Amino acid sequence: MTKSLDLGCGPTPKNPFNAVEVFGVDVREDLEHGIKCADLVIEPIPWEDDSFEYVTAHDFLEHIPRIIYAPTRRNAFVEVMNEVYRVLKVGGMFMSFTPAYPNPEAFRDPTHVNIITDQTFQAYFDNVNRWASVYGFKGAFVIKLQEWRGPHLLTVMQKIEWPQPTTTA
Repeated sequence: MTKSLDLGCGPTPKNPFNAVEVFGVDVREDLEHGIKCADLVIEPIPWEDDSFEYVTAHDFLEHIPRIIYAPTRRNAFVEVMNEVYRVLKVGGMFMSFTPAYPNPEAFRDPTHVNIITDQTFQAYFDNVNRWASVYGFKGAFVIKLQEWRGPHLLTVMQKIEWPQPTTTA
């Protein structure tokens, strides 16, 4: 039985992968429709590790600040990507659909505070470069698809197991 989670879903979680069960997370809770409340800028995704085969973010990531100071400096966008990685099962897919640079739609809305480019995911969150690891990113994704759909960049990435550093006592 496949499960999908839509981030910033609004009143109706989207289901582009046709999962059997569909859930959402938003700033409004509607448990009757599978939507839990969380402000993902400052809170974790309210599900257990390895809960979903799919996670989607439609017109959402551009609203997540890259850095916040509340009360100390945090990399909120990297933290959201860590949360996506955490709740996805190994082999699970993450799909982002967001207005992106150089299109004016990326900047038009004053609540767009995180400008995505066609290099953001493949340079910072992929399994080759992983530049976001210096900011605390703990996982790795394989880029499966990336294409422009008008002003939106559609990116589909697959979670792979990534060795976590071990600590010695």
